[in-house]
Amino acid sequence: MYDFAHCVSDSVEGVTHSICTLEFEDHRPLYNWFLDALEVPCHPQQIEFARLNLSYTVMSKRKFLKLVNEGHVSGWNDPRMPTLSGIRRRGYTPSSIRNFCERIGVAKRNSFVDFALLEHCIREELNKTAPRFMAVLRPLKVVILNYPEEQTEELPAVNNPEDPVMGSRMVPFSRILYIEEEDFMENPSKQFYRLSPDREVRLRYAYFITCVGVVRDDQTGRITEIHCTYDPLTQGGDAHDGRKVKATLHWVSVSHAIGAEVRLYDHLFTKPNPGDERECPDITDCLNPSSLVTLTSCKTEPGLAKTGNSRVQFERQGYFYVDPVDSTPERPVFNRIVSLKDSYAKVKK
Repeated sequence: MYDFAHCVSDSVEGVTHSICTLEFEDHRPLYNWFLDALEVPCHPQQIEFARLNLSYTVMSKRKFLKLVNEGHVSGWNDPRMPTLSGIRRRGYTPSSIRNFCERIGVAKRNSFVDFALLEHCIREELNKTAPRFMAVLRPLKVVILNYPEEQTEELPAVNNPEDPVMGSRMVPFSRILYIEEEDFMENPSKQFYRLSPDREVRLRYAYFITCVGVVRDDQTGRITEIHCTYDPLTQGGDAHDGRKVKATLHWVSVSHAIGAEVRLYDHLFTKPNPGDERECPDITDCLNPSSLVTLTSCKTEPGLAKTGNSRVQFERQGYFYVDPVDSTPERPVFNRIVSLKDSYAKVKK
C-alpha cells in the first residue's frame, strides 16, 4: 500500500522529481510500474541518494519521539535536537546550513559527516557578522583598591575586528568589576598565566591590574573577592614602559552589569554513532548528562541590551543567540550556538 500511495500521491501533487534515500532504490521499478499501469498524466522521476548521517546524533523520528515523550528533551524545538526548529532556536542561520549542505554534497554511498563541520560553517559566518561583547558567566568580584570609588569612565571597544565598518562602542569601567572565576588561581600551575597573587594581567580595553590580596567566606573559606591595584598609565591595554603581560581578561563593571541566563549546549549523545544498537541498545543509554548546563547568575555589559543583533560573540566564550522562547527584556536568556574552538579547522589544517 505504501508503494502504491507513494507514486500516486507524487503524481496527483504534481511532483516532478521524487527524492528518496537509498532504501527506496529497490522499489523504483514498482514505482514506475504503477504509474505506467494507471496511465497517469504526470509521471515523476524517482532519484535516490544517501541519507545524511551526522556524528553524535541520530535522524530517526521514532527515537527522538521517545526522548520527547519521556522528557529527556524539552520538545521538538529543544536546541539540542537536529530538527529545523531545534537548530533554529539554537541560533544556526539558514545560510550556514546551506553552506554545510553545499560542502557535503550529494552521494550514493552511506557515510558519516562530522558534526564539527556544521559547527565550522556557523562559526565561519558569525566570525564576520556577529558583534563582540563582554559577558562573565561565572562571576568573581574584583576590587581595584587605588581606583577612585565614585569614578566611572567610558572606554572604547571594537565591535568586530573582522569588519571595521561595524565601528566601536563605549564600555563603562569602575572600581568594582566581575571577572570569570576560572581566570583566577591562588596557587597557579606553571601553565596558568591568568590572574594570581602578585601577578599582573591586562583587562580587555582597560588597564593592567595586579592581585594584592583575596577575601574569603568565613564559613566555607571560598574566595569571594579579589583585591587588586591598577596602573593608570596603561589605559587601552599597553604599558608606557613597554612591559608585557601574558594574559588578557574580559570583565564587566558591577554597577553597570545586566543579569542574564546562559545555556551552554553540547552534543546530546556521548557516542559518535548513537544509532548503532551495538553501542547504544537503548538510545537513552548514550545521553550526554552535560549536554545542557544552565548558568543563572551571568553578568553582561550594558551595551548588549541596546544591540539589535540576536547573534553575538561573548569574548573568549563563544557565539550566542537570544532564546526566542524564554528570553524577556527584563531577563535575557542566551543559547550558546557554538564555542570559539574550531576542532574541524584543526583537522582540516
